[in-house]
Amino acid sequence: MISGYEIANVFLLVYAGLFPIVNPIGGAPIFLGLTRHCTDEERHALALGVTLNSFFLLLGSLLIGSYVLEFFGITLPIVRIAGGLIVAATGWTLLQEKDDFTDDRAAHEPKIPTDTFYPLTMPITVGPGSIAVAITIGSQRPRDEVFSQLASLGLAAIAGVVAMAATIYVCYRYAEGTVGALGESGTNVVVRLSAFILFCIGIEIIWNGYSALAQVAG
Repeated sequence: MISGYEIANVFLLVYAGLFPIVNPIGGAPIFLGLTRHCTDEERHALALGVTLNSFFLLLGSLLIGSYVLEFFGITLPIVRIAGGLIVAATGWTLLQEKDDFTDDRAAHEPKIPTDTFYPLTMPITVGPGSIAVAITIGSQRPRDEVFSQLASLGLAAIAGVVAMAATIYVCYRYAEGTVGALGESGTNVVVRLSAFILFCIGIEIIWNGYSALAQVAG
């Protein structure tokens, strides 16, 4: 019989394990920087879309990620290197963007809304590190428990992913109000700093993947 303590532990393991690497608070300035030319309605819709995409991506990684990688023969270091390249490229692109904070939503040419999956969901919000953590947590599930006990643990894990998705939505939905208090100059500084950190995170992910491959080869 699964106790409430064990269920709570699973919930906290999933949420606490994902929160530092997903880091929705740190991702909010980047989200705002990439969507600053959108209308409020478009940005709110994008926040909801990113939240839903992140939920299903994390849930899929948690439940079946280890089986998918095993089926295709893909190792986690390779996922880290490939994802790290995308993260670094996204950070570099944002760093090179012009300091243009003018509101051109009324321009003659309509703006095409940013896609909710790439790069806002993957890799900005749920990157290779988040996927790796979710896969690792999912691979640690007990295999000798009865179905009812596994179902209880599974529901607790799903609740942890739901809580993570809710945190993402709150941070992104109100990103403009939070970052807007900084003003245009302050927002530019935060976006540039966040982009540089994102670039560094990408390099770090690449290095971790390379180091893991080097240990296997050695």
